[in-house]
Amino acid sequence: MSDAILFAVEEGMARLTLNRPARLNAFNADLAHAWKEATAEATSRPDVKAILIDASGPAFCAGGDVIDMATTMGASGTEITALAEVINAGIRSLTESTVPVVAAAHGTTAGGGLGILLSSDYAVVGSRSKLGSLYANIGLTPDLSVSAQLARAVGQRRALQLVLQDRLLSAAEAVEWGLVAEAVAGEDAAAEAALVRARGEEIARFWLAGAADAYGQAKRLVRSQPERSFVEQLSEEARSIGAALETPDAQARVAAFAAASAKKAS
Repeated sequence: MSDAILFAVEEGMARLTLNRPARLNAFNADLAHAWKEATAEATSRPDVKAILIDASGPAFCAGGDVIDMATTMGASGTEITALAEVINAGIRSLTESTVPVVAAAHGTTAGGGLGILLSSDYAVVGSRSKLGSLYANIGLTPDLSVSAQLARAVGQRRALQLVLQDRLLSAAEAVEWGLVAEAVAGEDAAAEAALVRARGEEIARFWLAGAADAYGQAKRLVRSQPERSFVEQLSEEARSIGAALETPDAQARVAAFAAASAKKAS
């Protein structure tokens, strides 16, 4: 794996750090292939029960590397499509997995960076953060799951407002819209970035300290729901909770809950 992504696993948490800070972590071919490889490894390892995505430098992700498109790649449509499919494979690894994912997205998130953020299940930003589409500014259209996931996250009308305007949401607006879960503030940009990363790690550790497998299955139920009808979803919920109850972790937790309730009642 190249150092375009820093990858580490510690005590059940995989950390994927986008690491092209000089280009605001914009995707070129190197980062795209590193992303695909890192997400595949993180979601396939049995010892990984939570994933944290963060970034080096002053921003989370500026989407695709437009300068690289125009120079190194010659702005070939065929090459850009192929590169997007490589990144899409990583997005699918995350969204189709049973591992909950938190994004710690300080600074700016724009273009395809929104798709990376939306591939997480819980997102934290800084109070100075800005988030937007901006594809049309350079004559391009949404990619990296933005058109697929943005409307699900914020509703169709708001998604259209974002992709049809030259607009960056503030952190407060992103929270209000439901695009991200929370925003944290620091004394300056560097301190705020550190706090965002720390809060992201705290959320991942919360999953690990609890019923990690149950959180993962809950994520799967919500993420996969659009594939099923309402009746099919009810059946899948019933099947899933029955399977969960058979696990040693759930049996121990149910027994502990019952014992505590009995003690409280006596």
